[in-house]
Amino acid sequence: MQLAEMYNLDLVEISPNANPPVCKIIDYGKYQYEKKKKEKEARKKQHTVSVKELRFRPNTDDHDLEFKTRHAREFLESGDKVKASVQFRGRDMLYTEKGELLLLKLAKSLEDVSKMESKPNMEGRRMIMILTPSK
Repeated sequence: MQLAEMYNLDLVEISPNANPPVCKIIDYGKYQYEKKKKEKEARKKQHTVSVKELRFRPNTDDHDLEFKTRHAREFLESGDKVKASVQFRGRDMLYTEKGELLLLKLAKSLEDVSKMESKPNMEGRRMIMILTPSK
């Protein structure tokens, strides 16, 4: 305590359960500042993966599919997941296999930058497939 007071620093207990307890003489304010700075830097380098959704209809044309495929490629290359879904309305429910072929065609064209996390499956009136970026 006397040494800490002599240097105008703080006496911080590092390990209270040790015998004898371990203490350190440091500037506690500076220590907390540097700790927060390191945490902020770690958060800055961290990349959060978000899920981008692409919606289709069973009768989506080839040009529209290519256009959305380019967007999906950009999303995957930036490290995001892509959720591709086909919405069926009314009599479109008769063409579920057409929707599945559409999603598989999308997956085939993106297989160089992605892998299929979940295969196309029906959830109510929607068929959903999830693609993740491959490392």
